[in-house]
Amino acid sequence: MGLIERLFGLLFGGGRNMIAETAEVFRVNAEQESARDAGHRRAALAQFAAEFAPRRGRFDRLVDALNRLPRPAMAFGVLAMFGAAMTDPVWFAARMQGLALVPEPLWWLLGAVVSFYFGARHQVKGQEFQRSIAATMAHAPQVAENIRNLHALRHDSPGAAQTGRDADLTLSVIAQDANPALEDWRRRGRPATM
Repeated sequence: MGLIERLFGLLFGGGRNMIAETAEVFRVNAEQESARDAGHRRAALAQFAAEFAPRRGRFDRLVDALNRLPRPAMAFGVLAMFGAAMTDPVWFAARMQGLALVPEPLWWLLGAVVSFYFGARHQVKGQEFQRSIAATMAHAPQVAENIRNLHALRHDSPGAAQTGRDADLTLSVIAQDANPALEDWRRRGRPATM
């Protein structure tokens, strides 16, 4: 047992794996190559994200805030009209008579402005959504790998108790530990079988 342990210690001990190091002279380590490739892809995606990230100043934030006002203002305005019609019908009827005097081309112009506003807003939000989906999909391989790794850690997964290529762990698993209860039982002269 001591000779084999020393041989394993020579080949695999000291944090080195002589066989793996020799094999890597002739063939690229696939795991390290995959890690390097993943690092390159992550760096490229980060570079693209930094290049196309919006740089927003105070003016841009102010305009965005103003762009958010028309929809709630229109919704609350319509609700206020219903409220006004119920609380003061005469006042409401006078205002509606004023709207009846607005010429039809002006209604068409208002309809076009509102349609373009909501259409442009819909397009901008759609493009932002597509960008977020693309960024999420870029993370999908890493998420799948993490899920595979987590499933491999389950106690009931095949090979969960295997030590793999870790020689120190293999030696520590097969080494017999002292069992004080069993030694005490044997000292008392109990039979070895039940």
